[in-house]
Amino acid sequence: MSAGELQVLWRLLRGQPQHGSLAERLTAFYAPQAAQYDAFRERLLHGRADLMARLAPLPGASVLELGAGTGRNVEFFGERLAQLGAVELVDLCPALLALARQRTADLANVRVIEADAVTYQSAQLFDVVYFSYALTMIPNWEGALHNALALLKPGGTLGVVDFYVSEAQPTAGLVRHDALTRWLWPRWFGHDGVHLQPAQLMTLRHLLPNHELSEHRAPVPYLPGVRVPYYVFVGWKPI
Repeated sequence: MSAGELQVLWRLLRGQPQHGSLAERLTAFYAPQAAQYDAFRERLLHGRADLMARLAPLPGASVLELGAGTGRNVEFFGERLAQLGAVELVDLCPALLALARQRTADLANVRVIEADAVTYQSAQLFDVVYFSYALTMIPNWEGALHNALALLKPGGTLGVVDFYVSEAQPTAGLVRHDALTRWLWPRWFGHDGVHLQPAQLMTLRHLLPNHELSEHRAPVPYLPGVRVPYYVFVGWKPI
């Protein structure tokens, strides 16, 4: 195990600070581990490439990521990224955004913006808006979803990939997690400011009835045999 990974694990064990504004808490938590952020999360944050493939923005499309962090996710677009129109990456943590600016410095179509996903306003509407492991970190996640829809063109695509736990009695056809899963993971991740709950996926399905959804489990680094639930959601705003 490298010194960088030990730094990340130490921060995870300490948890996110409980005091200060959201921006202050994020900075205190992520700034010391920013350099190792992507390498560690690569083994934890599954489904991102799948989400980008499903979003499939056309050449010239405008794209917005809310909660973009280090900007790693746009790389999953591959060669398609340079062909897109305006791409805006929005996050509230300066330490992570510094890495996003370095990563996208040679891409003239990408703007990196320090702002709150709940209140961010752009001069344009977007063809695609998405959250990648960000919705569970936003205290006012409902406000962030409504803002995302307000920034989305009619007929546009909203995508989300994130951790979650199911309802005790989910809608027919959806995965039901056992009681231990529904108890364990919200407490495990909540220590680090990541809040897993059934309401987020329920709200997405309600806001965008026309959608595709897949539910999965992913391995957790350093915990052999342990798997955490996550979902990939793609929905379309009514015209």
